[in-house]
Amino acid sequence: MKLRSAIYLASAALVLAALTLAGALPSGAADKVDPVADAKAFRKFFTDKFPKVKLEDFVNGPYSMNEDLYRQWQDKEQFPPYEFSLEMGKEMFSKPFKNGKSYADCFPNGGIAIRQNYPYFDEKEGKVITLELALNRCREANGEEPYSYVKDEMAALTAYMAFTSRGKPMDIKIPNDPRALEAYEKGKEYFYTRRGQLNFSCATCHVQSPGERIRAEILAPALGIVNAMPIYRSEWSGMGTTSRRFTTCNSQIRAVPLSPQDDEYRNVEYYLSYVSNGLPISGPGARP
Repeated sequence: MKLRSAIYLASAALVLAALTLAGALPSGAADKVDPVADAKAFRKFFTDKFPKVKLEDFVNGPYSMNEDLYRQWQDKEQFPPYEFSLEMGKEMFSKPFKNGKSYADCFPNGGIAIRQNYPYFDEKEGKVITLELALNRCREANGEEPYSYVKDEMAALTAYMAFTSRGKPMDIKIPNDPRALEAYEKGKEYFYTRRGQLNFSCATCHVQSPGERIRAEILAPALGIVNAMPIYRSEWSGMGTTSRRFTTCNSQIRAVPLSPQDDEYRNVEYYLSYVSNGLPISGPGARP
């Protein structure tokens, strides 16, 4: 099916998705925030839509959609295009700051094999903290300038940290705090809200049309989409962070991008990460 046909079916498909999510809630509780039911319904939607795809393979994005694409991914992994960034990130992570401390001093377990726990909700601050934000806060706390959230340095650092967590299941917690539930719900709302001149939502591409093409790009399923971040994209001829992906998507639908690490972006990352709980970390990834 061409993308144009998929767009014509947009309203019906989103209604179906909304009903699927709402139907997972207990009777009479459609207005209640229920992340556990959401995640269960979200997973069921995709596994029902793509019954031949193994659950853990959804993290491979478009390469999970058919056998030919899957073989392309296997071939690409022999000589991954993100390898240069991974090596750069390992070197950067190990290099001490001017004060003698390092990234390892800022994170549990020395920053190794912790990617699956980000983003998390900070109850003291009352906001979602992503890995990208935590890395820049670490830099600033040690007298270093923050990195751009959409440039190579941040992509390299997160690539290395993701690589140390490969295969570990996403494990995002929502604490018993109404502010955490609000952040999660706002992220969900952002994901399904249409915006921009094209009147697209995130779900227009990644719930309705995964596996379809939009120009040269093959659309990835939303389930497990953040597990592969950061990613190398042929379109960029380089690596991109989660922040870069969000801002690029907004630009592509002719909406005004938010600032990287804006609350809305952090909330939608929180939502997408939570509903992908249990799926393995596969980053850094590569996409067409």
